[in-house]
Amino acid sequence: MEIRSFLAFELPAEIKGVVSRVSEELKKSPLDVRRVKTENIHLTVVFLGNVPEEHISPVGEAAEEVCQRYSPFNVSLKGAGVFGSKKRPRVLWIGLEGDMDRMSCFRDDLQKGLAIFGIKQEKRRFRPHLTLGRFRKDSRADARLDEFLSSNGDLTSPVCPVGELFLFRSDLNPGGAVYSKMKSWPLTGEHYGFTQK
Repeated sequence: MEIRSFLAFELPAEIKGVVSRVSEELKKSPLDVRRVKTENIHLTVVFLGNVPEEHISPVGEAAEEVCQRYSPFNVSLKGAGVFGSKKRPRVLWIGLEGDMDRMSCFRDDLQKGLAIFGIKQEKRRFRPHLTLGRFRKDSRADARLDEFLSSNGDLTSPVCPVGELFLFRSDLNPGGAVYSKMKSWPLTGEHYGFTQK
């Protein structure tokens, strides 16, 4: 059996509160967007895809090894935007700032450690973000999207630490994805940058 899964951080309460407020604003807007439930919004680091059940335990050991080298990351919210073009938007997101360069190294180290399990490595630069919703097919942008983005362009939150990586299972149901936690590892390292030997 294969388990669809991903590695992610849960949002600290102060950040989740701001995300929830913006999500409610999106719900009331006329934008043609399928909202992600607030409880399903995570800071995803690596999407693993379908992992054979017998690989879950060794995948966890590889992730734990990387977590033991890194200290927690400080993050805060920064603005909102879209993936895709303004005319043909695909995804509506909230941006993040803070220890992004260090988190990018963390993502790369995780990918290196997981490569032996055949997990596809993302080559693009790591752009941590929170997905608020996905535009329905053939959605076209208009003034309402500009209005939403400009009202959330200066979005901020308190700076919060994230210090525990979770392995989530994702089950696709008719009502949408259901996520459940399988394992977690605290970030217990001392250093702040590249892989230590």
